[in-house]
Amino acid sequence: MNIPMLLQYPPQHVLQGLLRTPFRCYHFVFHPRPHLGSGIPRAQPLSSPGLHCAKWMLPSNGLPRKLCLQTALEGHTEGLSDKEQRLVDKLYAGLIQGQRACLAEAITLVESTHSRKKELAQVLLQKVLAHHREQEKLNKGKPLAFRVGLSGPPGAGKSTFIEYFGKMLTERGHKLSVLAVDPSSCTSGGSLLGDKTRMTELSRDMNAYIRPSPTRGTLGGVTRTTNEAILLCEGGGYDIILVETVGVGQSEFAVADMVDMFILLLPPAGGDELQGIKRGIVEMADLVAITKSDGDLIVPARRIQAEYVSALKLLRRRSGVWKPKVIRISARSGEGITEMWDKMKEFWEVMLVSGELAAKRQKQQKVWMWSLIQENVVEHFRTHPAVREQIPLLEERVLSGGLSPGLAADLLLKAFKSRH
Repeated sequence: MNIPMLLQYPPQHVLQGLLRTPFRCYHFVFHPRPHLGSGIPRAQPLSSPGLHCAKWMLPSNGLPRKLCLQTALEGHTEGLSDKEQRLVDKLYAGLIQGQRACLAEAITLVESTHSRKKELAQVLLQKVLAHHREQEKLNKGKPLAFRVGLSGPPGAGKSTFIEYFGKMLTERGHKLSVLAVDPSSCTSGGSLLGDKTRMTELSRDMNAYIRPSPTRGTLGGVTRTTNEAILLCEGGGYDIILVETVGVGQSEFAVADMVDMFILLLPPAGGDELQGIKRGIVEMADLVAITKSDGDLIVPARRIQAEYVSALKLLRRRSGVWKPKVIRISARSGEGITEMWDKMKEFWEVMLVSGELAAKRQKQQKVWMWSLIQENVVEHFRTHPAVREQIPLLEERVLSGGLSPGLAADLLLKAFKSRH
């Protein structure tokens, strides 16, 4: 039995009472914040912006087993003003038409920490996602872009490689987007943004888009918005997305959860490489490229290549259909770059045909969702009134040795729970 109801705020006691009834389905439509001056809710037509639409599915015994909540996009933002709607529409239209200025402005919007701008960014992302799904259907369900993570220690020649590699791709008709996660100050949030200055030719190419992103200390170097920036670049028509990370560290693990292929670039004369590079990062690599393999460095490059071929045999493979490979390249002479692109295309085809690529992307979306939830929950916890007051006192007692970290954490959690 279906019972339609129009509610401004579905009161908790009303919902609890309905859960005890024998009916199977309720369909509620309510407005998030309509009030008169006296604070009394006023009625709204169902066509009003900001309506929430929720559906509770109940079994006949009154115990809820399935809760289906469908929230209107306008409801999430509590209704857009005309100016905000025009901004979102302008950015969306310009983005899907391939306008670089609109792409830059859209990424700036998703990078904003302002609460209202973050809501506008989500509205824009939902529109881009809908467009993205339609385009994938037209593409017979195949992904529209190849997402590649690129990492390596400082001095490996990442920027030099990207410039040569990027020019080669754009000359072959591809549109390339480079998201360079840039080292930044944890205090000011400012960054060096040196990558763009090192890719002078590629930055002038109209089929390439380079976007440095300051890390702000989040997720070990990868900003929380990098994943959303990837989506916006794909919406803008870029079919190859390169995500370059700060170096060898936690950021690589975050990047591996948002790209299709992870490439590790290593210099041939960096000392004891097998000791210096973390085993976990080598395990994540789908392709290892030994850079600067020219001139006097050819011999050490061959030696390092042989060492990594042997090392990869001992490591657990992440894919059931792809065996990681080690190649030598030189961005100065161009040697090995074409062969590297052939290996990358081979990886794409193998993963696509086997179905591993689709499964990997689904898993990544779930992982990224929980990463963002953890980040936001911690922030919410720290700023909660009952917790915020006690943090300095408990931290001081922990530092002085008068309280164990575990007990301090328990006390803060109890304070948090007591106010909910």
